[in-house]
Amino acid sequence: MDIIENVLRSFAIAVSTYSKIPMPHFEWKEEDMRYSLCFFPVVGAVIGLLLWVFARFAGWLGMGEISTCLIGSILPIVITGGIHLDGFLDVCDARHSYGEREKKLEILKDPHIGAFAVIQTLVCATVYVGGFSELFRTGSLQTVPAEQGEPKALLVFCCGFVLARVLSGLSLVFLQPAKENGMLATFAGAAHRNVVQGVLLLELGITVGVMIGIDGKLGILGVLTGALSFWYYAHMSKKEFGGITGDLAGFFVVICETAMAVVLGVGNLF
Repeated sequence: MDIIENVLRSFAIAVSTYSKIPMPHFEWKEEDMRYSLCFFPVVGAVIGLLLWVFARFAGWLGMGEISTCLIGSILPIVITGGIHLDGFLDVCDARHSYGEREKKLEILKDPHIGAFAVIQTLVCATVYVGGFSELFRTGSLQTVPAEQGEPKALLVFCCGFVLARVLSGLSLVFLQPAKENGMLATFAGAAHRNVVQGVLLLELGITVGVMIGIDGKLGILGVLTGALSFWYYAHMSKKEFGGITGDLAGFFVVICETAMAVVLGVGNLF
């Protein structure tokens, strides 16, 4: 019973930390966080499912493409509470300080945001929405339900929310942390490393298989985009920050999802 209780508590901690989905309140203990990273991708699954349902419902209602894309783009932020976007903003400020590693790490802890963070977020949002809009091309979402085709690009993209979080979770247990304190160190330190690594790798295999199974070309494009985003994240984090932090992990989720929206949107044109 203790193991089951720990797993359930780990589930609640992961979901409540990385989303606004209501979870039971209780005092967090270190043993309750052992398996929490295993459930990080669950948040991505919820986002993907709700986005898919919204897109189909919007098509059935005959909503315009602009309103559908804007609401669909905001939906992940509403579900997560913007926790990953917060990390993206902090990392943008830190990188554009062009200071030493220690200065960049200090900026990550600063709750204020600068002009560079705002500018890059606006650029990123524009690119994301642009790519996202292309997922609705080729008439895959029609106003008449019987005429709706199978928007495979959108399906693959919805799975991409899971992929981004699986890769982010793997970075927390495989890559070197930039500092020995903070939320990332708390989760990684409390993780039952072998179990968490095994579960995340299993989730990675399942996610990759599902994405490719939906559509071979688009699935491979999505997986390769996630892999390249992960390589960039790992390389940049080590070079500029000496390792990863919670903010950098959030930064990765944002750039990975944005890159997949663009690549799959372009891939949907052909």
